[in-house]
Amino acid sequence: MTHFPGNDPFADTKVGNRQYDIPALRHFLKNVIPEHTVMKEYKLAHDFMTIGKRTMLLSAREVVYENSAHKHILLTIGDATGQELLDEEKEKLSKQKDLMIKEMKHRMANSLQLIASILILKSEKVESSEVRSHLQDAHERIMSIATVEKFLDTTSLNEEVEVGPYLTGLCESLAKSMIGETNHIELIVKSFGGMVTSAEGISLGLITAELVINAVKHAFPPGKDGKITVLYEVVNQNWSLSVSDNGVGMTEPVPKEGLGTTIVQSLARQLGAGMGIETSPQGTMVSINYIVQKQ
Repeated sequence: MTHFPGNDPFADTKVGNRQYDIPALRHFLKNVIPEHTVMKEYKLAHDFMTIGKRTMLLSAREVVYENSAHKHILLTIGDATGQELLDEEKEKLSKQKDLMIKEMKHRMANSLQLIASILILKSEKVESSEVRSHLQDAHERIMSIATVEKFLDTTSLNEEVEVGPYLTGLCESLAKSMIGETNHIELIVKSFGGMVTSAEGISLGLITAELVINAVKHAFPPGKDGKITVLYEVVNQNWSLSVSDNGVGMTEPVPKEGLGTTIVQSLARQLGAGMGIETSPQGTMVSINYIVQKQ
């Protein structure tokens, strides 16, 4: 407890051999406190003669006594030096982690591109059309993984991303690599709200890439114009992702064990969602629906 007998708050105190008689603390007591009834955790750093550099947290409030001519201040001083050093170390480690993850992502992207290039070169040399088709499928899926990773520039699987811009950028990249200028296929993305973690975004991106690639390859005969629509909607805690086309529809019954279907179903299960397929001669729609279970 200290009081102001005059203009000098340290005039009658020898606390700490007057080590606390420092300009910053004087400013706090003489100028800051009078303007506030209560002050909490005012940070003050000082290099003391005996204990070295310290970071203090000051808290103060005015205490009123009846019939007292002095202004009394209750002042508490906490040593936050250790916590501040810990926070600095944590921030340093966090930055190092972010740099390592970015470097790892960069190397992974390069490796995926290399593998994809090798696969496409191999597919051009093999004589078997079946083997060539499998190699091309593998190439497309690796490229879709690389594309998804490119549009998730986050450093944690728990960081959130906005679904709309993410799917838009992803589909623009898919359109450039899959559709090109020869096919007259329009790829449209419609999104109505929604934030997901980076981990969930990976699954949504891979599902979208798989369904878009499948529609480009199978929905439209050579030379036929068409449209593919990616739609993401959120209602309360429920959401749905659908990829629809106005192509020829599935000429055979809905596949149950195809690789693409298996991949999409597995990714949907990871998200706790279900999968539905509707097809007709006017087109096909595959939807992934997440519905919160009522307890």
